[in-house]
Amino acid sequence: MPLVIVTTSPRVAPGLLSHQAWRAFGSGEVLTGSEDHPQLPYLAEAGIEVSVGTPDPAGLARRAVSETVVWLGTDGEDFMRAVGHAAVAMEDPPLIEVVPGSYDLPGARVLDLVAVMERLRTECPWDRKQTHETLVPYLLEEAYEVLETIEQGDYPALREELGDLLLQVVFHARVAEGFDMDDVAEGIVDKLVRRHPHVFGSVRADTADEVNDNWEAIKAAERASKGERPSVLDGVPLGQPALSLAAQLVRRAERGGAPDGLAAAVGQGVARELFDLVRRAQEAGLDAEAELRAAARAYRERVRRWEESGKADPGPTDRL
Repeated sequence: MPLVIVTTSPRVAPGLLSHQAWRAFGSGEVLTGSEDHPQLPYLAEAGIEVSVGTPDPAGLARRAVSETVVWLGTDGEDFMRAVGHAAVAMEDPPLIEVVPGSYDLPGARVLDLVAVMERLRTECPWDRKQTHETLVPYLLEEAYEVLETIEQGDYPALREELGDLLLQVVFHARVAEGFDMDDVAEGIVDKLVRRHPHVFGSVRADTADEVNDNWEAIKAAERASKGERPSVLDGVPLGQPALSLAAQLVRRAERGGAPDGLAAAVGQGVARELFDLVRRAQEAGLDAEAELRAAARAYRERVRRWEESGKADPGPTDRL
């Protein structure tokens, strides 16, 4: 006789169970270890009686030798591992079958983050008092930490840093009034589908340049439909670092057909020289911000080596 363990996901609405799970519930006595299991009302509605008791992996394994026992899981992998160990230790072990009643789809763990953020916003004094404005420094800090892990090629660390950045998105969505995380996700999903007609529609685009041209054309049409006067500079965030800002403005202007002369003789003194350097980097196919960051990292390493060597002058010929 088998021991059937039916697993369910807390991220799937209760009552939405697989056909195999419903069949399993009719094959023998159904047991569970929690009287608050979210599936219990739906099983009761279906006329399935469930007995609640203390989880006993060894006891379940022994019972399954002579009868079919169905366990509505609440204890995850540790419980199933304990059942397996108990069965292996038996002289005549029962058959153990695991039936997924419900399981997570990709992205389901984001629901956990939303739920955790809800509790933090409600129960934590610090999280409760935050505003969009007070959270801005953390948003910028986490974004730069993501950038640093990518520049260093530290991809194991990238996972954690992306999580920290995702928290900021969820935090802002929770703080917001008038919309929530679902609205944020809905907005970006709609935009991606709308601006990728070559994927979700019948438009053909065989190259990245064609995809980009379609994106810009669709965006311009959207702005026009709202009565907005389109500009090639729409959407350029002025709060970004100055080198990145200048580079994006030049790139956008060139894409819109602006004459080269517009980028010449901008500003005065050092500002003019910096802007000219950005324009020259663009012409050479370089990212001025990335180039300067790389030089800054090299300088940081040179200073560290100088410190470690007893503050000896590395000399002008020291090559990094």
